[in-house]
Amino acid sequence: MKDLGIIRDGALLTREDRIAAVGPRRRIERLQMARRARKLDLGGRVVLPGFVDSHTHLIFPASRAGDYEQRIRGATYEEISRSGGGIRSTVEQLRRASPAVLKQRALTHLREFAIHGTTTLEAKSGYGLDWKNEMKILNVLNELHQEQPLDIAITFMGAHVIPREFQRRADAYVEMLVRRWIPAAAMAGLAEFCDVFCDRGAFTVEQARRILTAARDCGLVPRIHAEQLARTGGARLAIEVQAASADHLEKINRRDIGALALSNVACTALPGCCFHLGLNHYAPARELIDAGAIVALATDFNPGTSPTLSMSMILSLACTQMRMTPAEAIAAATINPAYSLRQQDRIGSLEVGKYADIAAFEVADYREIPYYFGVNLCSMTMKRGAIIHSKNP
Repeated sequence: MKDLGIIRDGALLTREDRIAAVGPRRRIERLQMARRARKLDLGGRVVLPGFVDSHTHLIFPASRAGDYEQRIRGATYEEISRSGGGIRSTVEQLRRASPAVLKQRALTHLREFAIHGTTTLEAKSGYGLDWKNEMKILNVLNELHQEQPLDIAITFMGAHVIPREFQRRADAYVEMLVRRWIPAAAMAGLAEFCDVFCDRGAFTVEQARRILTAARDCGLVPRIHAEQLARTGGARLAIEVQAASADHLEKINRRDIGALALSNVACTALPGCCFHLGLNHYAPARELIDAGAIVALATDFNPGTSPTLSMSMILSLACTQMRMTPAEAIAAATINPAYSLRQQDRIGSLEVGKYADIAAFEVADYREIPYYFGVNLCSMTMKRGAIIHSKNP
């Protein structure tokens, strides 16, 4: 993660949607294929692979600014939920929202993702929590994947929290997920992954094990929200079920770090969530990297706990709050999350044969991307060889 493979005065040659050549500019310009190519001179800017944001909750009907104010006044996550806010308030609003309204809001956000240099993202259901509305979200995500330029990896997350109608019957809800919803979602081909919020106040380790085992048996790849609010054993469960990623991990201990380092599970830190909630305890990314774990970064874009779609801001938080170097943060925002999405052979690095997913930044040194926090320095975004954002007309 410390070696970015920097090419100074470099050039890329793209053909259709792929990278055809990459290397020093003078060598690339001499290639026969380059002679008739359209030339884009980026004037010495830093060029990276497009960001890969491997954890978002893209589809939601409105912000939760009320929750934000309550937290400022001292309310805890659990207190806000008990008072009618939190995830369940978004669920109630989403159930009333039309697919068209949800789709239009998501399109606005996707354009902002592109403006900030993101070219691929993962997006979950989980704000429906009944069959009709979970399917509404998955259908909207599939339409968005087909109709706009960014690639969306889709995750079924019916196991976000226990819905109100099953409040005292959590095991019955898990049974319905395992026996009916997960097989149906997999059979319909509406998702590639299945996620569960395994934590205090959400799903237990045993319930999460049943859900993710059922998902894996149906061909969905497990992912897990683990150890955000309390250490429950979710990280160890991620290893057990061969999850693609274990996300959050703020409460893991030294033994968990050692076990994750020996596994193929991507450890996805979500510092935007800690920042927005005003928490001081971030995921131990430094310790995970030093132990040899696969560390990724993501925005956790959602209406309640991380309303940011800027991966550059996430890089800043990773460097200042989790002591990652700028190079490590860039690797954790590109190739490592691509691995967690099972797309490392197509995206996440600037290599011949991969998609021409490129982000250019108005800086002379890659370290300036996290250095200038809260500033969008992305000047151009290219997705599969097509420019989808440019500050220059």
